[in-house]
Amino acid sequence: MHPTPPQRSDVAFSILELAPVREGQSIHDALTQSLELAQHAEKLGYQRLWLAEHHNMDGIASSATAVLLTYLLANTQHIRLGSGGIMLPNHAPLVVAEQFGTLQALYPGRIELGLGRAPGTDSVTMQALRRGRRETEQQFPQDVREILSYFDQPTAGQAIVATPGQNSHVPVWLLGSSLFSAQLAAELGLPYSFASHFAPRMLAAAIALYRENFKPSSYLAAPYVSMGVPCIVAESDAEAHYLATTAYQRILSMIRGQSMKLKAPVESMQGLCNAAEKMTIDNFYAVAQIGSAATVKAGLAQLQETYQVDEFIFTCDVYDPAKRLSSFERLMQLKTS
Repeated sequence: MHPTPPQRSDVAFSILELAPVREGQSIHDALTQSLELAQHAEKLGYQRLWLAEHHNMDGIASSATAVLLTYLLANTQHIRLGSGGIMLPNHAPLVVAEQFGTLQALYPGRIELGLGRAPGTDSVTMQALRRGRRETEQQFPQDVREILSYFDQPTAGQAIVATPGQNSHVPVWLLGSSLFSAQLAAELGLPYSFASHFAPRMLAAAIALYRENFKPSSYLAAPYVSMGVPCIVAESDAEAHYLATTAYQRILSMIRGQSMKLKAPVESMQGLCNAAEKMTIDNFYAVAQIGSAATVKAGLAQLQETYQVDEFIFTCDVYDPAKRLSSFERLMQLKTS
């Protein structure tokens, strides 16, 4: 079952997880911390937790997304878990349908499939993933329709039937940071999640395009939009901005092609980056909400007034895992207070 659009005063809170690897810690630590976050999110009442697919990045351990989802599903009870997203050009649609159909059969009603059309990596790694396959981003609409057909009731004479997958009706979302996926989600009548947690420039235009062109479908009766929001909630504004230097250092490392493992926070970014790099970091985090509970509450209210979304999906790059869990707890308290 796909989401039902809530009242505007009841914006859903969800989490996007990248299984961050911290300097001085192992990949096992990162995966264990992802489970701890999923269990914490379930206890706090978050709507859903998604894993993002990335490759050849030493600071992100969620590359085998469906495998990691199995670990999280097996050790939680009811929270909805999914991909945010599977980068579809890297995969054969039938394989994706079989994987997520299997998860739906094992954990019915708890699995979701978010689909993106970017590779989630560099061009060299993209070739290693595809091994000569001529998959392109332009083929994305055809691949999405193919996956939807595999999740539906098979038709008479259908040549390929996904097993598991057939008749599972796994909820499918489209993800994007441009107008392309917004248009496709509207055409297919699917929920849409905009990647404003790292590329907010086209957010307003994409939401408007999606809502104006949305066609009700068997999947969804009315438009449903979520937006990515980097967020850190701490005891004070000063502490939150101190913790946020971990996230800023990660983007700086990405710009420079260096290790993306999470680094401990620093007192100031001054002197660590030049003016152009600082501008890139600022653009990356243009919709970020970082501060005390009061500061973040006001900031989220302003975002909601501006974009009228149905759901916020939050990212949080904090070096100390306990402080990250605390941030998500403080964040949910804003919703319930």
